[in-house]
Amino acid sequence: MAASTTLLGAPPMPAEGAQLKPTFDAARLLRELTSVREHSWDQQRVYTEDGVGDATEVDWRCLALRSPGGAGDRTDPGGPGPLSFADTVWLDRIPYVREVLESIPAPLHAVRFMALGPDTVGMDHTDPKYGPRWGVGRLHVPVVTNPDAVLVLDGVEHRWQPGDFWFGDFSRTHRVQNSGSEHRVHLVLDVLVTPGLASLFPETWQEYFSKGEVLYNRQESPQTADERRRNGATRFSLPATFHLWEDFTPLSADQPQQSATLAEDGDRMTLRLSGDRDFALVHLGDDEYRLSGWSEERTLQVFPDGPDPRVVLRTREGNQVHELTVPAERLAA
Repeated sequence: MAASTTLLGAPPMPAEGAQLKPTFDAARLLRELTSVREHSWDQQRVYTEDGVGDATEVDWRCLALRSPGGAGDRTDPGGPGPLSFADTVWLDRIPYVREVLESIPAPLHAVRFMALGPDTVGMDHTDPKYGPRWGVGRLHVPVVTNPDAVLVLDGVEHRWQPGDFWFGDFSRTHRVQNSGSEHRVHLVLDVLVTPGLASLFPETWQEYFSKGEVLYNRQESPQTADERRRNGATRFSLPATFHLWEDFTPLSADQPQQSATLAEDGDRMTLRLSGDRDFALVHLGDDEYRLSGWSEERTLQVFPDGPDPRVVLRTREGNQVHELTVPAERLAA
């Protein structure tokens, strides 16, 4: 069974980017950046459904401050997978940056210093689903820049200044370019969209956040061992594209299927797919889970008891919710 809801007449996003509250101490940010630049950073890498991918071909280097599993050498943005995001050892060396991160009223995913080299131009691209419509935001705090360092976002040139705090809708076409003679370095944060995050936006954005196509994420709701055990060992089939968080394929029982099992894994649940693919899960309440490392853009809710055990799969886009209910079975302990 499938169902969907939507809100008509929603106001559009006011612009491709917005300067947020507050501003930060540019001099302190620069001092701390200098303290972690004694070695050469690694090239930025992508993250796909297959895991960590290729390094960028241009001079674009990163230092990971939060990453999957807290790995200090992960220069990719991460995403759904077996590991949750955690602080890296580098964050212990930069206490003011930690203060900045702790001041942001939204769950943090990847946090990186990203350095674009001199005389470097990136390619035009989009970051699928990195926008409030899918519950994800990408924020920038410039630390080092120059007049020839430009972000072109949806055809608009931006020259963000040190210490300022910016949101960009990076689901739109964009590119970075630096024609100057020094590196351009930004602190880049991936966050989940929450009402607290919306409060940092200008007043002109508040109607969009109250009535627009915005997906808000719920707080994590811890489960007891008994609750996890009740939901564990539940097997079902789901569309083969369900775990592909950047995919736009509609949720449908007509898609090719794959086998899935919910399993208790320490103090959390795991979604195990055929082919030995594991995804850590975050409990949202009422036995509903999102993929750790992603938003509520896709969730699954378990109804393991009674004569009709089932799992309800959901995908969300703004105010639209699509559901697919699939039968489940309880495996023997």
